[in-house]
Amino acid sequence: MRVPAVLGHPATLAESVSAWRDRGLALRDRLLASPRFRRWAAAFPLTRPIARRRAGALFDLCAGFVYAQVLLACVRLRLFDILAEGPQTTGALAARLSLSPDATARLLAAAVSLRLVGRRGPDRFGLGPLGAAVVGDPAIAAMVEHHPMLYADLRDPVAFLRGELPETELARYWAYAGAERPASLPADRVTAYTALMSASQSLVAEEVLSAYPIGRHRCLLDVGGGDGAFLRAAAARAPHLRLVLFDLPPVAELAASRFAAAGLADRTTAIGGDFRSDPLPEGADLVSLVRVIHDHDDATALRILRAVRRALLPGGTLLLAEPMAGTPGAEPVGDAYFGFYLLAMGRGRPRTPDELRRLLASAGFTQVRLASTRTPLLTRLMVARSAASL
Repeated sequence: MRVPAVLGHPATLAESVSAWRDRGLALRDRLLASPRFRRWAAAFPLTRPIARRRAGALFDLCAGFVYAQVLLACVRLRLFDILAEGPQTTGALAARLSLSPDATARLLAAAVSLRLVGRRGPDRFGLGPLGAAVVGDPAIAAMVEHHPMLYADLRDPVAFLRGELPETELARYWAYAGAERPASLPADRVTAYTALMSASQSLVAEEVLSAYPIGRHRCLLDVGGGDGAFLRAAAARAPHLRLVLFDLPPVAELAASRFAAAGLADRTTAIGGDFRSDPLPEGADLVSLVRVIHDHDDATALRILRAVRRALLPGGTLLLAEPMAGTPGAEPVGDAYFGFYLLAMGRGRPRTPDELRRLLASAGFTQVRLASTRTPLLTRLMVARSAASL
């Protein structure tokens, strides 16, 4: 269908709509860039709330690093643990934090503004709603302590994007990301990141296991399963389930010891290898990939998915769980945070559910669906079936 020309050129309906939208957005951009318009919007009663929210959002982007450092200071000083004992005065906190009264007051004022700390009187402070959440979740504290590496890598974001940094902190930390032969890494190169993943895995496991009934299956293979935190949570949900873990040899050894300590040695197997190149153990009717695929480029991700497809029993199920790009209400988490974090690691990228569906279809999976999780910001879950044949 042809429609009247826009800007003197014949156009299809879609082109015409796109052109008018571009013209409208260009007008909006000119208005927002105009100091005169911004002054008017800030003064006019109907637009004043919008103008203030946008000004606040822009300033939060500028000040975000400072907010993050306030949180880091609270975590490193164990302020939330201290306040969990009960409300404290500035003087009492100064003595326990080994800070001057002035520095303590400044930290408390900042933490109150960020809802990390709450005022309980003229000079009494307790946990705020966000600080209380940190006390109840050691995974958050572990990630906060970990983030200075990312901050160091982003100190010059233009050089970072141009690939001008000789090596990033995160690439050194996630040793397998840049290793030609990850399976040959010594234990001391995998210990730190394995512990970090384990600290946060309980949250992800709760999301996944609440979204999909694993009890209908016989054997679960967790690929890239770290020290077995996900499988230990799965074991509690399904006492009859046989559990198999596949990860790098030193990581698999650690998982085996954790299984034994948890009394699961008789129903678990931990196998060492490189899932990018080694065949996966066969015979499972359920495979989980928890925060694995977004660590890899498309070619490697497809190779992993095809290996999973070969290992699964015909008609078996794959659970693919990770934060995803384009998650409604959490777009900055997938596209900004994980987009830059994975680039700093040296490989991988966040993908939308549609991108993952295409990869899964190319690998031979069918009946691909997005299962509902309680906290999509934390993780989303794709469920797929293994086709009878490729």
